[in-house]
Amino acid sequence: MEFLLTTIVLTVTPGTGVLFTIAAGLSRGTRAGLVAAVACTVGIVPHMLAALTGVAAVLHTSALAFQTLKYLGVAYLLFMAWKTLRDKSDLAAERDGTPRSVSDVITSAVLLNLLNPKLTVFFFAFLPQFVDENEPHTFLRMAELSAVFMLVTLVVFALYGVFAAAVRDHVIGRPRVMAWVRRVFATAFAALGLKLAFL
Repeated sequence: MEFLLTTIVLTVTPGTGVLFTIAAGLSRGTRAGLVAAVACTVGIVPHMLAALTGVAAVLHTSALAFQTLKYLGVAYLLFMAWKTLRDKSDLAAERDGTPRSVSDVITSAVLLNLLNPKLTVFFFAFLPQFVDENEPHTFLRMAELSAVFMLVTLVVFALYGVFAAAVRDHVIGRPRVMAWVRRVFATAFAALGLKLAFL
């Protein structure tokens, strides 16, 4: 449950993928929002596979490395809290209504996450915190957690896309709403980071 709660908080927090999905829903409707959600999730796979292989090997050979990764995860969560709080950017929604093909949306969304190096750092720092250092099947356990993370990501992004399409006429041009959302998520990040530091 702790992993699931942490995953939900992390995936709900506005980032590049979420903002892209919201922008797609706001500017082009429900279908584009859902397509963007699926494509952003697919863009996570290469980072996940690279991190799974490397982290599994490290955790089997060094308890010190395990603890190092744990505290790297704590630092990452606190950094995300600071970054979320300081981010003042608005949603980059397209206001001209110019239609884009499904392939364009998919390509943009996949590249957005595929070319985002922070995702690899995320998997290296985040997953080890929920794997026992005496776990005999580290790779399989982390693969299981990764599958849960990707499923939650897909569902959350899809909800963002559908919601954005539903309120598109009311949200565009109101950045104060996003500012309050960011404050709430930044607080959640900091609280999770401090809790993990004392586990």
